[in-house]
Amino acid sequence: MNKLLLQKMANEVRKGIINGTHAAESGHPGGSLSAAEVLTYLYFEEMNIDPADPGNPDRDRFVLSKGHAAPGLYSVLANRGYFPVEDLVTLRHLGSYLQGHPCMTSTPGIDMSSGSLGQGISAAVGMALSAKLRNKDYRVYTLLGDGELQEGQVWEASMFAGARKLDNLVVIVDNNGLQIDGKIEDVNSPYPIDKKFDAFNFHVINVSDGNDLDQLDAAFKEARETKGMPTAIIIKTVKGKGVSFMEGQAGWHGKAPNDEQYAMAMEELERVEEALCRK
Repeated sequence: MNKLLLQKMANEVRKGIINGTHAAESGHPGGSLSAAEVLTYLYFEEMNIDPADPGNPDRDRFVLSKGHAAPGLYSVLANRGYFPVEDLVTLRHLGSYLQGHPCMTSTPGIDMSSGSLGQGISAAVGMALSAKLRNKDYRVYTLLGDGELQEGQVWEASMFAGARKLDNLVVIVDNNGLQIDGKIEDVNSPYPIDKKFDAFNFHVINVSDGNDLDQLDAAFKEARETKGMPTAIIIKTVKGKGVSFMEGQAGWHGKAPNDEQYAMAMEELERVEEALCRK
């Protein structure tokens, strides 16, 4: 898929995030919006997957370690064809298969249940080790929040991944700088993130704009070429990206838009779509 089509798809993913959280009257739009490009790139460009065969044992795996960003993952899965886009408005509803955090037993395309911060990367490390032990070629990707790095389990998993030289593992950190309580450096600073992963024997790639598809493309290609060690891609993003009044606001970490805000957000995203269609 070319860059323009990926940009259009990332905008569709954002629409799904807004539709879902508005319909649910709850959820986490901020960190879902910041990850729209990386999720789009993974599912439409990078990963070896097939929505018609979601359980293929040779598929690449993805673990959303920051499980609260489920609206973003659901939106990209729906747009990729795992289930109907229309179902996104059932987010968090009683009886829906799209609950507040990903569940591998009920939602097509989910490789690992997640939500308790720090645990997703551990599961991803286990998947990568399993591939090595069974001489499988699949790759494993996991997306963490930068506030999630405050969890000690992240570094236990990283220590193991580096020690075992799991070069089929790519850890992505969505560094939007904000968590539920405010700026990450004010709560419990994880900086310098890159030097920490380097110390755990990762190949580290810093992406200055993680909402730029060209930069993401270069980073994932470099990760594929890296042998003998896992890769950590640190992507600098904007929380709430794509919706002006949500951008850079910690308050939108876990708050749904009301009817007026929903209309404003969708109008902005429609304008983005129109601009992309003119290119």
